[in-house]
Amino acid sequence: MQMVLLTALGVGGATIIGSIIGFIFKNISHKFSDIVLSFAAGVMLAAAVIGLILPSIDYGGKFGIVITVIGIFVGALCLNFIDKLVPHMHKMVGADNEEHSNNEKLSKVLLFVMAIAIHNLPEGIAAGVGFGSGNTTEALLIAGGIALQNIPEGMVIIGPMLAAGITPRKTFVCAMITGLIEVVGTLLGYFAVSVASAILPFALAFAGGTMLYVISDEMIPETHSHGSERGATYALLVGFCVMLVSDVLLG
Repeated sequence: MQMVLLTALGVGGATIIGSIIGFIFKNISHKFSDIVLSFAAGVMLAAAVIGLILPSIDYGGKFGIVITVIGIFVGALCLNFIDKLVPHMHKMVGADNEEHSNNEKLSKVLLFVMAIAIHNLPEGIAAGVGFGSGNTTEALLIAGGIALQNIPEGMVIIGPMLAAGITPRKTFVCAMITGLIEVVGTLLGYFAVSVASAILPFALAFAGGTMLYVISDEMIPETHSHGSERGATYALLVGFCVMLVSDVLLG
């Protein structure tokens, strides 16, 4: 349990570390942010496949592939439902953010927090579910991958928030909140699987599905919409391979 708590704090704290770097380098170009976020997307993609989806098939036994496929789609559909239900800024980087129609009455700060929370909560759950499997090495790989992508994510959200007129103090508080949300998600995922180990294969696939949804719906479209598609694509491949090599070395 101590390992889970420390990892949860590390995963959440990575966002805060990234935000501090973001304060130092406020004027991050679109090209740089696209490449950095694409690297993060590659890391998340590898973590989802290697650390969650493939173990889900293994733990599922005879019907592992069926459980895994169902879990992936249920995870994606749940995140899609939350995405439609909760008003938020759909894209987190850049000044041309698309907004839902009922966003006018909500403050800019709340919109940013909601956007990042929708992104971060399933990542935390994924890290917690990984520990619930009992495979500490695999769980640390997932958590490490999520923490690694949280740093650049924390970096690139600071500039737009400051540009939107949010004070530095409120911006940092928002970053802290998003980090805490990931800590809560990690603990939720861990306890859910610990209480009912029978749901482990489904929970792993569910967490993997949420991460695939975030990568496909949020990260790849955002990083490939500012003219840096080629660099972003190679950055994604580098991130994926970094996690792949890490898995082999730690395995």
